Amino acid sequence: MFEIRTYVLASQSGLEQYANVHWKRHILSLAAFGVRTHHVWTEVDGAVPRLVALVEYEQGLDPEAVTERYMASPEFRADMAGFPMGEIRDVSFVRLEAASSDPATSLP
Repeated sequence: MFEIRTYVLASQSGLEQYANVHWKRHILSLAAFGVRTHHVWTEVDGAVPRLVALVEYEQGLDPEAVTERYMASPEFRADMAGFPMGEIRDVSFVRLEAASSDPATSLP
């Protein structure tokens, strides 16, 4: 299952730190929890500083359970060391499955 995660940050400097330091750490630690990061983007010309990540959960994993376990882990705490959590103003997500018309699923 794929998931688009969107983070709204309080400041541009917080976005840059989160994107360039802390999400780089998340990529490795999330992989150990069965979550593959495909892309991490920052919004261009947005009204608020925003980071968007596309991740994929290994088949059979419950995204809510994985997220809960990950956020309670020492790996997550290490990833976030030095980042003021108040910088993250909102987190939202959309879970996605490929449609039968998706070119990635219908290629020979």
